[in-house]
Order: sequence, then structure tokens, then C-alpha cells
Amino acid sequence: MAQEQTVLVTGGASGIGLAVVEAVLAEGWRVVVADLDPKNLDRCREALGPFGDRVRFESMNVADEDTVVRVIAACEAELGPLTGVVNSAGTGRDVAALDTSVELFRMMLEVNLIGSFVVSREAARRMRERGGGSIVNIASVSGVTGNKGRVAYGASKGGVITMTKVMAVELASLGIRVNAIAPGPIETPLVREVHTPEVRSAWIAAVPQRRYGLPDEIAGTAVFLLDGRKSSYITGQTICVDGGFSTSGILDAAAAMPAEASGMR
Repeated sequence: MAQEQTVLVTGGASGIGLAVVEAVLAEGWRVVVADLDPKNLDRCREALGPFGDRVRFESMNVADEDTVVRVIAACEAELGPLTGVVNSAGTGRDVAALDTSVELFRMMLEVNLIGSFVVSREAARRMRERGGGSIVNIASVSGVTGNKGRVAYGASKGGVITMTKVMAVELASLGIRVNAIAPGPIETPLVREVHTPEVRSAWIAAVPQRRYGLPDEIAGTAVFLLDGRKSSYITGQTICVDGGFSTSGILDAAAAMPAEASGMR
């Protein structure tokens, strides 16, 4: 009989994390929703109430090592062995390099990189006892290429990608797979807060599909990577889910303009 799947999703009460939680539940798996924002957690409790004991809610700051260790231990004891982790908790800021403070840079590293590392490490320590598991890190195309205004954010996500590769190599013999997803511009609450109209226009002009992605489009890739029946020979990879942004060259500027502005009807 196959082991029942139990997945921990950090940042699971909103945006990409919430979409992953909903996709995991749709698979019939159990899920731990871990998030720092109490209001988002309360909304999740109400919305996901019908799933009963298949979902557990935890207040967790991924940058607090002691809290991460405690939460993972409690989840394993009370919900079941973790078979998967999705590190979706993160923060972003669009600030020019020369205006970026050391405090901001450190905060980005603490949450986006070190937080993902601590969660991954603690989960992997338990997964190794059972000989398997899957860890999925949510990185960013800003960690793949040099996006303007992303010196701190991009560095933290680039670190996530390198961390993914190293952990994949080290943990492969233990049956643990580690992969990353690098989203392009995705319609999330954080993006709506950070992206000005000018930034949105610039992204849409640079994405071959000429649109922002949806959280569900990231969640589908995450579930694929979590499911050992479908992705058992995939580890150490970063999958860009970005509408073609990371592979595009020079784009047709006229195609990104409204018909009236480009002279087309």
C-alpha cells in the first residue's frame, strides 16, 4: 500500500502557497499550511474547514530556526510523516542596488534563502529515516537572470537555486529529491503590491505570452514535482514557469502595444 502523502507548504495561506495547498488537497493528500500572517491563516481556516483533519494550520516564521524545528516535529507527531515540502514563504522588494540597505539585503536572505534552507534541512532529516521525500523550493526568474531592481531579491533567489542543486546531490542517495520552480511574473497579493503600472507594462512587454501567470500554474508544477510517481527521476532541476521570459531574445515591441498605438487594427 502506498504511503499517504503529507505536504508542508510554507507561505501557504496566500498567493502561490495557497494555490499549492488547494492543489495538494485536490490530490487527496494531507497538508500543513504554515504562514506568518494570522489574518491569512484565519481566512484559510474558514475556507478550508470542509477538509477537516486533512489540513493543519501552523503559525511559523521560517526565519526563526527554533520555531521551524518545533512545528515540523509537531506535524510529524500529530498529522503524519512528511513526504513533501514546498518552500513558498518569501518576501520581495523592488529597489535599485545603490538604494538597497544592508538591513534590507539581510532580511531578504533571512526569509527567502536561510528560511528555505532551515525548513528543507529539518524536513530532510526526518525524510532520510524513511528513505524518501520531495522538496520543492519556490525560486524566481530574478534568481536566473539580472532583473533591474532585484539585487537583494535576485541574490536570495539565486542562492535558493544553488542550494537546490547542492542538496539534490547530497540527498539523492537517501531517496530525497530536491527541485526548484522559478516563476516569472505571477498574479499574487505581493506582486500586486510591489509592481507599479510601469513595472507591469515592462514585464508584459518582455514575456512572450504577453501576460502574468496565475498561482494555479505554479501549483500544477509543484504537485508534479512532489509526486514520485510522475517525477521520480527528476532532481536538482530548476523549472522556469514564466511564459517564456527566461528563454526569450529580442521581442517584437509592436506586438506588446495596443493596436491603436502600434498602428495595427
